[in-house]
Amino acid sequence: MKAGTHPEYKEVKVNCACGEIFTTRSTRSDIHLDICSKCHPFFTGKQKIVDAEGRVEKFKKKYAKK
Repeated sequence: MKAGTHPEYKEVKVNCACGEIFTTRSTRSDIHLDICSKCHPFFTGKQKIVDAEGRVEKFKKKYAKK
């Protein structure tokens, strides 16, 4: 490999808006996130399906086993 073509990876702190701090490796010096796996609704189990027009119920009704 040629010298100087690849970026230098270093350990950095990742700060989330929820207060979670963890370390990873990156080419950047510091990373700030709005949402992480500790506070994301998909990972916490608090995800809600917003269905204003009844599409989910229509799908379930259409493909329900009879």
